Amino acid sequence: MPNRYLSIWFPFLAVDSLAKREPELKDKPFVLVATERGSMMVRSANRAAGQEGVVPGSSLADARAICPRLHHYPFDSVSLSILLRSLGEWCLRFTPVVAVDLPEGLLLNISGCTHLWGGEAAYLHSLTTRLQAGGYTIRTAVADTIGTAWAVARYGLSGTLVAPGQQATALEALPPAALRLETPVIQRMHKLGFSHIEAFSHMPRSVLRRRFGDHLLRRLAQAKGSEPEPLHPICPVAPYEERLPCLEPIRTASGIAIALKRLLESLCARLARERKGLRSSTLKAYRIDGKTEQIGIGTNRATHHPAHLFSLFEVKLPGIEPALGIELFVLEASLTEAMNDTQEALWDTTGNRNQLAELLDNIAGKIGMNAICRYLPQAHHWPERSIKASSSLDEEPEMAWPTNRPSPLHLLSVPEPIEVMVPLPDYPPSLFRHKEKVYPLIKAEGPERIEQEWWLEQGEPRDYYRVEDDSGARYWLFRLGQYEHGEPTWYLHGFFA
Repeated sequence: MPNRYLSIWFPFLAVDSLAKREPELKDKPFVLVATERGSMMVRSANRAAGQEGVVPGSSLADARAICPRLHHYPFDSVSLSILLRSLGEWCLRFTPVVAVDLPEGLLLNISGCTHLWGGEAAYLHSLTTRLQAGGYTIRTAVADTIGTAWAVARYGLSGTLVAPGQQATALEALPPAALRLETPVIQRMHKLGFSHIEAFSHMPRSVLRRRFGDHLLRRLAQAKGSEPEPLHPICPVAPYEERLPCLEPIRTASGIAIALKRLLESLCARLARERKGLRSSTLKAYRIDGKTEQIGIGTNRATHHPAHLFSLFEVKLPGIEPALGIELFVLEASLTEAMNDTQEALWDTTGNRNQLAELLDNIAGKIGMNAICRYLPQAHHWPERSIKASSSLDEEPEMAWPTNRPSPLHLLSVPEPIEVMVPLPDYPPSLFRHKEKVYPLIKAEGPERIEQEWWLEQGEPRDYYRVEDDSGARYWLFRLGQYEHGEPTWYLHGFFA
């Protein structure tokens, strides 16, 4: 099967990028300029400026004379290269081989990929639609060679699918510039009347070499497919993954533990060099019978401490069934974070947060991460809004915990209705019934009135009571409403230690 290449050209990449950042420029004429030989020259112009007659290569003074309302901005070639690489990495979802074609193009080797979309036409339509929806103007072409795809995308009909083996025919009607030649060679060809590739493509090679040099022959051969052209694909950042193949299948728990220790040491050493820490990791064990065993861990804080990570995995190692043996171990850090100097302090330092994080990790490994919660105070009087959940040990509270009034250790997320017996209105209850159980009360303190936060919600105030039953258990009850305005309702909202 011959190779198939897709060339993508972004003729307005720089101005499209600026228009995406500043949408108000979409319908205004503007250009990007750079200093060349002491003059401000137009490097790129948007469609509105082009319709006024402004073209790249002209001076800014001439462009302003043509279009007085023209806006201009600096041309940043470095940012443009970064953007082009980002677009190339995005295209990796369509093919594993993508190369940056500076200054405004991408080259994709789509061999063996298009059938997943139902053919080249559907493949090209899907990619083109998504890029255009992202705000980019593009021209595309598909051919057997990089040179032909590049030429047709820029000088032919956009979206052309050159049939296999027909690259020579597709090139004939295109100008010499489509072969990616130097400017002096192109100018010499125009002087000799070579306006199309067909005019010289069949001439003897010796004549072309004598007149235009070897570069023309190489480009022509590459475009036709008689000479290979290398492609330098984008290499994405390697994932944080370590692999350990086994000479003999591993069937024992001690062998699995040794393999895990080696993988953790290698992975943590790499993370330490790059000043990163692990937040979640997965160990995969590939058995010789074709099945895969897998266990995973998570941490509260980024860490590259191999002994601590091993202790988290060790709890779950019995879940790996080696069966006839494991021939490959793969350890992957699926989530990493940058670590600061404080986090990289010595692990045996007493009282630091790393020890607290390790303790929580060990507990979570045994009872589950969802069983551990951290709460911080919030500036609200209404009990349900006075705390917030925090998933990070590094998040600092916005205020100190209030100490002027006691609050229950266990606060119900939703108050539960109860039935009470009250000697007199505004008195604390003498007993209450909750879930068909009666609780006689011997002590009570209150009421403590908490008004509704009117700027958030309208409603009646609550009168809270701290009560104690005959067994010594204490509860937080509240009355919603007043007896003089009808029959109030009572609720259980929390439990004291």
